[in-house]
Amino acid sequence: MSISLDYPPSRKQSTMESLEKQLICPICLEIFTKPVVILPCQHNLCRKCANDIFQASNPYLPTRGGSTLGSGGRFRCPSCRHEVVLDRHGVYGLQRNLLVENIIDMYKQESNSTKPEPETKAEQPQCAEHNDERINIYCVTCAVPTCSLCKVFGAHKSCEVAPLNTVYEAQKEELTECIALLVGNNDRIQGIISQLEESCRMVEENGRRQKAQVCEVFDHLYGLLEERKGEMTLRITAEQQEKLDYISSLRHRYAEHLDDTAKLVETGIQTMEEPEMAMFLKNTKALLQKIAEGRNTSHLEKVERGYENMDHFTATFEREKKALLSIDFTRDGDDDDDGDDDDDDDEDETDGVVGRAVLGEHEASPTPPTANPPKLTNENALPTVTSKSLRSPNQTGASTHIHATTASAAHESGRSSPVRLPTSVAPALAAILAVLTVSVLVLKAWKRAQ
Repeated sequence: MSISLDYPPSRKQSTMESLEKQLICPICLEIFTKPVVILPCQHNLCRKCANDIFQASNPYLPTRGGSTLGSGGRFRCPSCRHEVVLDRHGVYGLQRNLLVENIIDMYKQESNSTKPEPETKAEQPQCAEHNDERINIYCVTCAVPTCSLCKVFGAHKSCEVAPLNTVYEAQKEELTECIALLVGNNDRIQGIISQLEESCRMVEENGRRQKAQVCEVFDHLYGLLEERKGEMTLRITAEQQEKLDYISSLRHRYAEHLDDTAKLVETGIQTMEEPEMAMFLKNTKALLQKIAEGRNTSHLEKVERGYENMDHFTATFEREKKALLSIDFTRDGDDDDDGDDDDDDDEDETDGVVGRAVLGEHEASPTPPTANPPKLTNENALPTVTSKSLRSPNQTGASTHIHATTASAAHESGRSSPVRLPTSVAPALAAILAVLTVSVLVLKAWKRAQ
């Protein structure tokens, strides 16, 4: 493969300069060093530079011989900030850009055949007050570079000054330390973001598990408690979404802070490469102030310990199962006659079954006992569902308790013996009575709760 680069001298020089700009690595700011790798975002890097970025972004991965070992990793493209995910081969799994490597070879060959023009020395900054006078000292009092004439009889003659190179070295060392601290701070923020992502995963997992548990418990009551099951599910979903929204907002704020500090790191690196001391000192003060602000993360909130737990949503029916099994469905003959005459009274008493619903933490006084004590014990109660509302770390809310309790009261009006049912129909009738009793009990509790 060969490409002709025969142009007129002036145009050829311009073409070579344009080509050189396209062959500059954004990391080392030099012409690409082979092998050249191409990222998924179609930007190119020297493999060595890509490996340096990868090691800086993944400091805890084991290394050997200057290359990173391990199973995968990730880093961001320095040109477009696109996240590059690597496989187990690391940067050696990235595809080489052979076309760019061939162009580099041709460029170097063409450059060697042409005599390089002498480099123009960087323009020395001149004093604005004294023409043709170079800036060679630094005014410590005013914190600006200046010239010797300004110190002798100019605006800075009463100020404290220092050699320009001394101040340059001191501030360059200070900037280097600040950049190192900022990079370490960015690593810490990245760790916090990872923890927030893990918290999101745990909240989602715990929310799904608790919803499944609540649904399983409520299914034992079939369609009678569908409304309560939906309420519990909606509460869990609402709290899950509230926590996810809160954690996601924190993650977004940390990510924004990380992007800002990453830009400061790039700006600091570019400033470090400034060859001119005066220009360097002009830009350093503001940059140091921004870096100090970027290192401060006290305004960013943190998730409290145990915030992702969802175990406060529980539903148990052990006591209710015992209550249903201990209900006595035997009825006296006189009670049967009273039931035929007083249907309206059955709605209030339900033939010895009294329903009582209590909302909140204050429970109403129990129903007075009848002449004969009920056969139900204190453990016989309808389902008790507790939902404690856990809000964001800075919010507090009262717990909501919903209880439904039943008691059994039997009225004895004489010494009539209980009705004896035939053996063939007794089981069926007992099942029907059980269903009817539970239905009336739940309906009364629901009406009173309203």
